[in-house]
Amino acid sequence: MVVVTAHNMSSSEAEDEPATPTATRPQHPLPLLPQQFPEVVALNVGGVPFATRLSTLRRHEDTMLWAMFSGRHYIPTDAEGRFFIDRDGTYFGDVLNFLRSGDLPPRERVRSVYKEAQYYSIGPLLESLEELQPLKGEKVRQAFLGLMPYYKDHLERIVEIAKLRAVQRKARFAKLKVCVFKEEMPVTPYECPLFNSLRFERGGDGGGDGGGGGPLFEHHCEVDVSFGPWEAVADVYDLLHCIVTDLSARGIAVDHQCIGVCDKHLVNHYYCKRPIYEFKITWW
Repeated sequence: MVVVTAHNMSSSEAEDEPATPTATRPQHPLPLLPQQFPEVVALNVGGVPFATRLSTLRRHEDTMLWAMFSGRHYIPTDAEGRFFIDRDGTYFGDVLNFLRSGDLPPRERVRSVYKEAQYYSIGPLLESLEELQPLKGEKVRQAFLGLMPYYKDHLERIVEIAKLRAVQRKARFAKLKVCVFKEEMPVTPYECPLFNSLRFERGGDGGGDGGGGGPLFEHHCEVDVSFGPWEAVADVYDLLHCIVTDLSARGIAVDHQCIGVCDKHLVNHYYCKRPIYEFKITWW
């Protein structure tokens, strides 16, 4: 029979024996959820201090603020113990004022507060702001621009042409010709163009394309970009205002002036007569 005896180690041998590695605890463990909030909440929004009631932050459900202060998410605190939100706090006061008493910002702050309302997903504030100027007017403007599906493409074309010409000529500005027309020529029948072409049937001997009509006559104005036609009360000057507004919103300095009309002879006694504008884009 084999007898197994335990080996008693001396204290010196025990010190030489390597220790078995064990899991180390973090020095600063994360707090357990749910997180508790006081009735009066001190906030630090991007370095701007605020104080409000917890009930104000939870005024509307299905918002980011309600979710943040529901206790289901951990919110860090700054050195002063204020709950920190990593967002520009410039317009957060306007958001709080709406949550407190339904107050809306002045017109010059509407767009900026609207962006904050989008970030915090505050539906009632978004709906209220959309009924104010300039957002309400922007909705009407976009409805008008929706009549021209190629509007944004044409706008990009203006920018690209102006940039290319300025780089090629190493100039501070660039000029280009833009045609803006609301209605087509009173020559029938015709097909509405996509860009700056005009195609209609010219009377003849019945040959050519389709349906016993004459050959198709196609006209291209000698311009860089062409807008139109459209069916709305808004006129050419309204569209010009939209073009300049959208370019200016991108930080592009633009001037324009009418330099005449397209005098291309079409057929019989018809001439094009579309107005042509010179756009000057200044880059620096």
